[in-house]
Amino acid sequence: MTEIRDVVIVGSGPAGLTAAIYTARANLRPIVIEGFSSGGQLMLTTEVENFPGFPEGIMGPELMANMREQAVRFGAEFVTANADRVDLSSSPFGAWVGNDEYRGRTMIISTGATARMLGLEGEAGLIGRGVSTCATCDGFFFRDHEIVVVGGGDSALEEATFLTKFASKVTLVHRRDEFRASKIMQDRALANPKIEVRWNSAVDSLVGETKLESVVLRDTNTGELSALSATGLFIAIGHDPTTELFNEVLDLDGDGYIITAPSSTKTSIDGVFASGDVADHVYRQAITAAGTGCMAAIEAERWLAANE
Repeated sequence: MTEIRDVVIVGSGPAGLTAAIYTARANLRPIVIEGFSSGGQLMLTTEVENFPGFPEGIMGPELMANMREQAVRFGAEFVTANADRVDLSSSPFGAWVGNDEYRGRTMIISTGATARMLGLEGEAGLIGRGVSTCATCDGFFFRDHEIVVVGGGDSALEEATFLTKFASKVTLVHRRDEFRASKIMQDRALANPKIEVRWNSAVDSLVGETKLESVVLRDTNTGELSALSATGLFIAIGHDPTTELFNEVLDLDGDGYIITAPSSTKTSIDGVFASGDVADHVYRQAITAAGTGCMAAIEAERWLAANE
């Protein structure tokens, strides 16, 4: 017979691991289906300098390992595999890994989101070595560098503008001849003397083995190639929330993010909570994800107390 836990946590980035720490300390015996890519996007990050408590910075994988170890210390159990289906029809809620079934009176979803990449050869190997998907996280490392931002929406223009605080020059690469960003963001970026726009252009390839040295641009009209010196490449073409398991089950917004109640992690199903980037398309920071993981844990604990 399947053991029924108080909490099943699906996902293991900063949100899921914080939820695991809090629920374990509350004696709720959480089981965490952490996925094969445990630790979330921070596992792809080299140095994290903006997580409070680490004045000298900390490597992303080390931070995640520490959080996991902390959760284990308080009694959280982990399943290192991907959940492949769920049952949220009623409590106790179910999640399956193959034929193995896990049931919890509450469920916390923290499956995160994935930044869209360009799909170029060598791109993954240069993450944290010049290639980034987060200006807020990594902009500080590019003081006085010449960098490239790819994208044409609000996020791309906002990141390009933010990066001018550090970079000597920001080249904004967009495959069309006009932005889709809001007018106010366009006006702000186009008026910035540090930003140069390369219209009708796409990144064709990256140069550099251990660190980014330059990018090769392709004219989307003529196909002509040109080299652009850059030590930083920020990809801002969107994120995809990991919500495939919940498409037909929970209320999602137009971009696929789980909708939560205002100032809460409560989803459209009573007893199911969502935390981290799977429900956040605004901040997308490790610290905000951890904060909502804490919120989800406390709300799950209160739900359990109210539904004894």
